[in-house]
Amino acid sequence: SNIGAELIKNQSGFGFGKKTPESNYEKMKEMLQKEVEHHFRPEFLNRVDDTIVFKALTREDLQTIVGYELAKVFKRLTEHGLKLELSDRAKEFLIDKGYNPEFGARPLRRAIEHYIEDPLSEAMLRGEFKSKNLIKIDVQDEEHMKLEGLKVEEPSEETEPVAQSQSNKVADSEEN
Repeated sequence: SNIGAELIKNQSGFGFGKKTPESNYEKMKEMLQKEVEHHFRPEFLNRVDDTIVFKALTREDLQTIVGYELAKVFKRLTEHGLKLELSDRAKEFLIDKGYNPEFGARPLRRAIEHYIEDPLSEAMLRGEFKSKNLIKIDVQDEEHMKLEGLKVEEPSEETEPVAQSQSNKVADSEEN
């Protein structure tokens, strides 16, 4: 259940001061346990093996979740010969639109569908990326993403990357 979600959300100043994040978590856990005991009868609580209190997601956690979700989109696009590049602004936009402290990260998935997958699918169906191999996504305005299809020359297998060819020359000269 989400008992105590409102309590957590309304904790102003929680986490500030000399307390460690772990001591803050323990204090919150105690407060939430009291809230659970207030809502449920002892007969029911006696049947519950354990109560789990999840820590609030950090911005870094949300960035990781966005990365996992976008990896799925990247994989599907590679099957169509396309690569995807999202700006950092676009990733932050998704977090801002898709995170709700009350519901956690669940809405992030829907935000990625709404702002990335749906527009991409529609553009692909219209043939907007037919001769393209890279799609760059950035923020257009407060409610939209900008999708730009590009044709980028990929290095051929015959051409060595400069960094590798330089390191091979150094290794070859050291052997001689």
